[in-house]
Amino acid sequence: MRFLGKQSKPRVYVTRALPGDAIERLQRECDVRVWDEDAPPSRETLLEETRNAEGLLCLLTDNVDAGLLEAAVHLRVISTMAVGYDHIDIDAATARGVLVTHTPGVLTETTADFAFALLLAAARRLPEGDRAVREGRWTAWQPTFLVGQDVYGATLGIVGLGAIGAAVAKRARGFAMRVLYCGPARNEPLEEELGLEYTNFEGLLARADFVSVHARLTPETRHLFNEDAFRRMKPTAVFVNTARGAIVDEGALLRALENRVIAAAAIDVTETEPLAKTDMLLRLPNLLVTPHIASASVATRTRMAGLAVDNVLDALAGRRPGHPVNPQVLNVK
Repeated sequence: MRFLGKQSKPRVYVTRALPGDAIERLQRECDVRVWDEDAPPSRETLLEETRNAEGLLCLLTDNVDAGLLEAAVHLRVISTMAVGYDHIDIDAATARGVLVTHTPGVLTETTADFAFALLLAAARRLPEGDRAVREGRWTAWQPTFLVGQDVYGATLGIVGLGAIGAAVAKRARGFAMRVLYCGPARNEPLEEELGLEYTNFEGLLARADFVSVHARLTPETRHLFNEDAFRRMKPTAVFVNTARGAIVDEGALLRALENRVIAAAAIDVTETEPLAKTDMLLRLPNLLVTPHIASASVATRTRMAGLAVDNVLDALAGRRPGHPVNPQVLNVK
């Protein structure tokens, strides 16, 4: 832990070291305490550090629940360095007049690049090929060795056509893919622009060669991909998730891959993070797992940190932040 700034300034607690000059910018106007270990702060530390804080800049690994909000009696703003905010109790924050902000937009293209990279890597079995070379199993060119699935001309199903889902759909055009999507609402202008087809969830699963998840985690989407969902997919299908781990029932995914109900999967998120090194999922050759790094480019992470700081500074100065989650509290006197 390190202490930065003068005590006469508004106090802000930051739950991790940030890239770029984000901390220095915050320090100019605030009394800043930073948790500078790799692992998230404990529950006890988070409670203690937010008890007298006016601002909290957190990550998606930090659970900001009603109990914490009740204890943090001086808190005015929570700025999460993430697009999603399911780790924050928005209702409890709103009830206490605490503004919640997030960092949408800046990671859209970077995350879409990564989602498509996972799709390609799983389709063409790149991790398996790399391991085969390193383990000395590359003996000769063989017609049936590590054959995968074609991407060009295949059908892509996008679950959740928000900004990132739309960016993935645009990339699919370069591979002449037919793109289906499902979600709570149609986007007819984008359908016309990109040649997309709106369908229901079951229809998408039955027709898609690749399924890529870009939905928010809600009570309705929690464990959306369960035994039944995987059984509805093609046995040659590839599943990709760069959204939230809890959208997937990991036991169902394990069985679907073990029993070849689907061909392969590539996931950047898991229900519990980090995934334990003993987890049965990691024994599967047809599963690619990455450590929640879809937005991890230098430029994007720096922009995310900068936007999170902007949100804190604006809120504490009485200005309207650019990305409020619960703007109704701004009208509370």
